[in-house]
Amino acid sequence: MKAIQISKNGGPEVLELKDISLEKPKSDEVTIEHKAIGLNYIDTYHRSGLYPLKLPTGIGAEGAGVVTEIGSDIKDFKVGDKVSYAGAPLGSYSTHRNYPIKNLVKIPNGVDFKVAATLMTKGLTTFYLLHKTYPVKKGETVLFHAAAGGVGQIFGQWAKSLGCEVIGTVGSDDKIENAKQNGYDHIINYNKENFAKKVLEITNSKGVPVVYDGVGKNTLEGSLECLSIRGMMVSFGNASGPLSDISVPKLIQPKGLYLTRPSMQQYLSTKEELDEASKVLFEKITSGKVKIKIFKEYKLENLVDAHKDLEGRKILGPAVIIP
Repeated sequence: MKAIQISKNGGPEVLELKDISLEKPKSDEVTIEHKAIGLNYIDTYHRSGLYPLKLPTGIGAEGAGVVTEIGSDIKDFKVGDKVSYAGAPLGSYSTHRNYPIKNLVKIPNGVDFKVAATLMTKGLTTFYLLHKTYPVKKGETVLFHAAAGGVGQIFGQWAKSLGCEVIGTVGSDDKIENAKQNGYDHIINYNKENFAKKVLEITNSKGVPVVYDGVGKNTLEGSLECLSIRGMMVSFGNASGPLSDISVPKLIQPKGLYLTRPSMQQYLSTKEELDEASKVLFEKITSGKVKIKIFKEYKLENLVDAHKDLEGRKILGPAVIIP
């Protein structure tokens, strides 16, 4: 098999494609031949060391493929099953791998490998944001940052299917049309306009009950500013850099705000939670309420270019790696 590994942290150049011998799967694992691999911004955090890993290591948290071998204790999966996964252990940047079944789901008919590979992180993130972290109600107005990104495109359609009015921010005018096509009712270029002021205008000075923010450093204070009384700030990413310290008396206390920093592991740590989430996710896809358009495909040997494009904000939607 071939796999991308890193032996030190750094820029995209530390990604190395290596030939590796794959061991037999353990009793609770299956061997997967990857057909498509998800590309996510969190992969750059693992590579750079922002989220430290024990080195050397493989990276990549998401993949889809076919089961080619099963461990001795496996009863719910068989050779030939179409499967997908997201989460630890990392190592999806590979042609084949062994993976524990506790984080594995079967891909239903009507969902292809490329779509499944892009869904498991971005789609499951959207699920827990909208259904668990702050369960939205029909008629609510919500704000999502980076509306044209991979999660943003799924989020806009999904929130709209739940009856929300959706405000999205983008970083440039050329992303506005993309956001419109994915369900956003109002789109704000936060590099041109004060998004907090604009959100308050849209909501007649009331503010929004929730902000979903994967941008981080650059949008934190503005996000808190445009929340309504007892609103919730959901900070789930660092695309513009890690969050700075905040003044609770100045930013949280005046409106009795909530600030949470969720991650997938906190919501999808059991097989029951994962099965519930993936069922809802795949129903959104097969019903057509959420449509996935693959923006770009990369070969495994071109991962350096893929990471450069990720960090250069050149990927305007779900992207996949083809082994």
